[in-house]
Amino acid sequence: MGKWQTTGCVLCAQNCGLQVYVDKDKITKVKPDKKNPRSKGYACRKGLKIPFHQYPADRITRPLKKVNGKFEPISWDQALDEIAGKMKSIVGEYGPRSLAYMGGSSQGGHMEAAFGLSLLRGMGSQYYYSSAGQEFSGYWWVTGRVMGKQYNINGPDDHNTEMLVAWGWNGMESHQMPRAPIVLKEIAKDPNRILVAIDPRKSETAAVADIHMALRPGTDALLIKAMIAIILKKGGENEAYLDQFVEGWDRVRPWFEDFDVKKAIDVCGLDYDSVVELSHLMTTKKWSFHQDLGIFMGRHSTLNSYFLYILGAVCGLFQTPGGNFIPGMVMPMGFHADERNPKVWKTLATNMPPAAAGSFPPAVIPEEIMSDNPERVRAVYVSACNPLRAYPDTAAYEKAFNHLDLLVVNDIVMSETARLADYVLPCRTFYESWDTTFFPWTYPEIYMQLRRPIVSAPGDCLEASQIHTLLADRLGLIPEIPDSLYEAAKGDRLTFGGALMTWASKEPRSFKAMPFVLAKTLGKEWDSAAKAALWGLLMTAPEQFKKHGARAGFEPDIFQGDKIFQALLDTPQGLWVGKADTDNPMADIKTESGKLEIHIPELADQARKLNPVDEARDLELSPEFPLILNAGRHSKFTMNTLMRNPDWNSGKRDCTIALCPRDAADLGLEDGQQARVSTEAGTAWGEIQVSDQVGTGMVLIPHGFGLEYQGQVHGINVNILTLNTHRDSLGTPLHRFVPCRVEAMA
Repeated sequence: MGKWQTTGCVLCAQNCGLQVYVDKDKITKVKPDKKNPRSKGYACRKGLKIPFHQYPADRITRPLKKVNGKFEPISWDQALDEIAGKMKSIVGEYGPRSLAYMGGSSQGGHMEAAFGLSLLRGMGSQYYYSSAGQEFSGYWWVTGRVMGKQYNINGPDDHNTEMLVAWGWNGMESHQMPRAPIVLKEIAKDPNRILVAIDPRKSETAAVADIHMALRPGTDALLIKAMIAIILKKGGENEAYLDQFVEGWDRVRPWFEDFDVKKAIDVCGLDYDSVVELSHLMTTKKWSFHQDLGIFMGRHSTLNSYFLYILGAVCGLFQTPGGNFIPGMVMPMGFHADERNPKVWKTLATNMPPAAAGSFPPAVIPEEIMSDNPERVRAVYVSACNPLRAYPDTAAYEKAFNHLDLLVVNDIVMSETARLADYVLPCRTFYESWDTTFFPWTYPEIYMQLRRPIVSAPGDCLEASQIHTLLADRLGLIPEIPDSLYEAAKGDRLTFGGALMTWASKEPRSFKAMPFVLAKTLGKEWDSAAKAALWGLLMTAPEQFKKHGARAGFEPDIFQGDKIFQALLDTPQGLWVGKADTDNPMADIKTESGKLEIHIPELADQARKLNPVDEARDLELSPEFPLILNAGRHSKFTMNTLMRNPDWNSGKRDCTIALCPRDAADLGLEDGQQARVSTEAGTAWGEIQVSDQVGTGMVLIPHGFGLEYQGQVHGINVNILTLNTHRDSLGTPLHRFVPCRVEAMA
């Protein structure tokens, strides 16, 4: 007899609550969880398709080693001994810069990152590459300068906002806030609220919006500069807010004076009066904004984010009701890594900092591997990601990964990246493991869910955190643990905690290795390194989170962390574990001045010089590549590379080359016709979709396709068409502005 079990979706950062029916140790049905306090019974079609993620045909169940070009199963002991030996040898000969860790937790589980980073640092390296560096390097770097910490990312107070601006964000399809389609429709239908979409195309969000600004692709920075100039010219800036909460405004303001606003708006392809009206609304409404890859991966990526911060400061919306807030957090998404600190590394070949809260941009790693520097990256440890499909320039990645001395991949499947590896290590899925995420998507409440195993793992699969621990042990990164601590782990948690602290206070190596120590003691008893480390994290939470927890009803005593942990165990649908300080939100700004530090010297020259004449010239495309490819269209049919079986979209047009009717007619192309797309990087073939959702001069291809599954390749691997060198100054690939051409198949 089967049973309904409570869990959450692991396919995107919203982690909506799910109920899954488990019969004979297999997930057979899925429905939304109405008891989940954050998603409230909402789940999109992706979450309801998780059996396709859980049960892929190319599942790995034993450690594999490549021998003479073919994979052979080996024991865990052999795999770990050989990997550790090779890592030691490489780092010993070439230094710690020769080792990189790539991935570090996915949309379904973040505990692994604590283990992966501890292993990396234990080996002396700082080279951590993740999807955060892929998408957010410019934005998080700017956030670090303006807000004081790179992880102080902010989001809209959608409950209280009078106007929400979706800038380069298609929330109706890509979510990125809880229950996004429901929230967006509610705002659009409310006569007292306004939904604005700023997007070159008529996206699903633009279709429901009250106002749609269909700007020319690549002109976001120019439009924001024009809007700031309009506001200043009309005296609409929030002077009281600027005086009280903003540092450096006097140095920034001159950039927007004597700016040719009408010419700029003309270059943007917009109506002047409409832009003036929206600018006026921004000075009279409590408004907020949500930006996404249209900004982050668009032309002038970092400058886009910077200008949005200036626009928000001019209007006084940060940390104010209805505006944008730094949400409360259980744990920050990464750590602050200011490259002005000489202890913070930069990459050797490309001179890139870890701008995305400690993460380097994956776009640069092919150059770092192929460099002739003797300290170049020679060993890469990949976990919870598939760089050969997720990151730009597949050809460059294939060449670079084949040049490595050692490539190790942790995964649940034989991915495209795994096929290039020297060793492939089998992971449990997030429905076979204990894990959690730390996405801070709600304000002021702080939500958390401790997902637990609901089905058994096949073969010899282990948690990624357990694999990291076993490898760290063989690398000599864990101090000797006394038998008394192993015994204490068999008893109650608080007694164990006392014994752990007594031992750790006398063992100088213990604190750097604490995730591994917890994994080997409590984790051994619980068969979960991740669960043990989470308990430890809650027990040692910083003072700020203790205050958050107290506001949610958890008394801030020495037992608070254990009480929250127990509440998570008792409440599988998750709960509010904290609440941000709504009485003093400015305290979350961690700059030296305690204010928004809006002047960034490194961007001053670029910001000042941006003008419509130069932009009009620079936006002209060559006859060879006259269209703009949007490489990575979000849709309800895309799921990164987490859904490998194409049957999850059976009967759907899930991967097409989308054009507007006018461009299709000019090219002599019809809906359903086969065509090829070419860029400077390469060429791909696929089916034309003619859609009035697509802006003139644009080509849309989704991400997450081109996967080889059971000997067949479904859809287009869009990263065949992207160059890793086509990127922002901080390493973010400009996937929303790739010059291309489209031609009918001969």
